[in-house]
Parts: sequence; structure tokens; C-alpha cells
Amino acid sequence: MSANSPQQFVSILQITDSHLFADRQGKLLGLNTDDSLQSVIEKISQDSNTYDLVLATGDISQDGSLASYLRFKSLVDRLNKPTYWLEGNHDELAPIQSALKNSTHVSPCVIERGRWLIVMLNSSVVGEVPGYLAAEELAFLQQKLAKFRDKHILIALHHHVLATGCEWLDEQIVGNRDEFLALIDQYPNVRGVIWGHVHQEMDIKRNRVRMMSTPSTCVQFKPNSKDFSVDDLAPGYRWLRCFDNGEIETGVSRVNGVKFEIDYSKVSDISYFSNI
Repeated sequence: MSANSPQQFVSILQITDSHLFADRQGKLLGLNTDDSLQSVIEKISQDSNTYDLVLATGDISQDGSLASYLRFKSLVDRLNKPTYWLEGNHDELAPIQSALKNSTHVSPCVIERGRWLIVMLNSSVVGEVPGYLAAEELAFLQQKLAKFRDKHILIALHHHVLATGCEWLDEQIVGNRDEFLALIDQYPNVRGVIWGHVHQEMDIKRNRVRMMSTPSTCVQFKPNSKDFSVDDLAPGYRWLRCFDNGEIETGVSRVNGVKFEIDYSKVSDISYFSNI
């Protein structure tokens, strides 16, 4: 569908896996994640698209520090749009709440916009890297799906619910994904699912549902790798236009013209990336 369609749509911006540190000079695999996020924010502004809201889909911080969340908020606030956050495996809820100062904008939560309902879920498990949707998260989702049968539904979480083809990453997939998928299969108004965590782009159709992952605003992971491997693609973000008829138009935009230096000597150190 063309962006020039006369149909109304909700315009959404997804940014994910910024991995900020308390120290502004903090680096992940040799990359300064603060500088990288700033480059993505600048790219968003340069792209000159308009957005109704921003979804931050986890691993906002690498160290769970209040300072990192406050800096993330200050950078994203430049976009001047409502922002909703969900937790990744590196995130800590208490400092997120302190920084955001709006409990209705932290997962689990819902966002109503026109014909659409966005459901934000927490797939993180304290002290663990792999994802899992706790019983209360699934109950929250089911309640919203049952209540809003007249809305198109977009679901956002941190961990992936479909295999990526990266053996090492797929050990971290949502542990009860089959339960999640069986639930959304019961509701034909579920139109899309988006996530972060995998630091790479995916966009496939499962049955009627668009299933999407999004590049990190910092380091990228190489697709279809057996062991941990870093890609040379640039950081980026995803944009979505969710139309009144239930269709989704989406794409990924990446930073260009900037050299991102990665310390590849860290790639072979399993202990360094095992908790990414």
C-alpha cells in the first residue's frame, strides 16, 4: 500500500537495544553506545517523517543504571512524541520508573490510537538472558485481546518469538513462545508482533500476522550464524504505518555516512557477549 493512500494510519517509531551505560563513554564491543544512539536520533530527524508515538523495546540500558535511563530519555525527548518503554534482559524496572515518571508508559501497558491497540509486554526474567512470558503477562494479553476485538492489534515485546536462524541467539527465544503463538492464533485481529533483542532485521508473515525484529541502535548481529558474530551493518530503527484497514507498512532506516568502530577482538570472548 502506498504511503499516499487516503486511508488514515497510526505512525509508529520503534527503537531498541541501545545498551547505554552510566558512563557516557561506555562501550559495547568497542562501540560507544551513547554516540551511536545520538546518530540514530539525528537520522530520525533527518528522515523528516512524522510519528504519533515511540516504542522503546528493551535493553535500553546495559547496566540498569538510573543515569543511563535519564540520558536515554533526554535523547528520545528530542523527538517530542509520547514514548512507551518495555524491559529487556538488561533493564531494571525501578530506575526506569524513576526516569520515565509515568507508570502507564511502562510494560505491561496498552496504547489506543484510532483503530489500533498496541500491547506492550514484558518478556524479561530477572537474572536471566532468555525470554519468558509470565502467567500474568499472558493473562494481561488475553484480557486485552478479548476486550478489544474491534481493534487491530500490534504486540510489542523484547525477546523474539520466532527462530532467527542464529543458533546462539535462538537459545534465548521466549521459552513459552508456543503458548503465546497459540493465544494470538485465536484472535484474527492481531496484525503484527515486533521485538528487539536480536540486533538484526526480520520481517516475515506467520499465518496472517506480520512478525518483525528491528536493528539495534548500536552493534548488529550477523544473521544465520551458528556462534556469536557481529555484522558490519549500521545502527538503525523501524518505522510502521498501521492503517485503518489493518494493513501494516513498515521499513528499517539505518544511519549512513558514519564509521562505527567495533572491537572484533572481543567477539571471541564468550563471557563478554553471553549476557547480551
